Amino acid sequence: MMKKMLIMTLSVFMVFSFAACKKKEQEPPVPQGQMPPQGQMPPQGQMPPQGQMPPQGMQKVPAKVVLPESVKGKWTAAKIIIEDKSAKTKQEYAVKLNSDFAVPNSSLKIHVGDFLPDFRMDGMNLTSGSNETKNPALGIRVSENNKQIFPAPGKQWGWLFAKVPSIHPFEHPKYGIILKEGVKKG
Repeated sequence: MMKKMLIMTLSVFMVFSFAACKKKEQEPPVPQGQMPPQGQMPPQGQMPPQGQMPPQGMQKVPAKVVLPESVKGKWTAAKIIIEDKSAKTKQEYAVKLNSDFAVPNSSLKIHVGDFLPDFRMDGMNLTSGSNETKNPALGIRVSENNKQIFPAPGKQWGWLFAKVPSIHPFEHPKYGIILKEGVKKG
């Protein structure tokens, strides 16, 4: 009986071993400069060189900020909070939209863009669904020693969200930047 169990176990083991060793068919190499069929990764060493543009129709199009008429000219500034993590202090500033702001006692410079009171993505457009502060967001660019550090290189705007500051936050070892609210005209 013991011998039969041993033979059965070895037989099952060998069947699984042979099934696992079955050689996978080699995918044909993807010609240089072409992308593999959707859902497949190209074989190692077959990626186009760094910086080479993908084939026509696959270029990355930057998102565009579109201010609806109901929002244009209705907001003049944004209140932001600058946190100094090492000193454990926070300071609030009202910064005019579409202007530069040098953070006092630091090498940070913030370029403040548009305020979208009800931030929405509409295809490749970033816009506001209304003039009500349902999802307030502020577009910013941050430089340190004249080098852009936020958003990532190649992106035009980093977005701060007042109601959910943990979404795409500005990350820095010493400073934090948080959107408090927009400032209405008048």
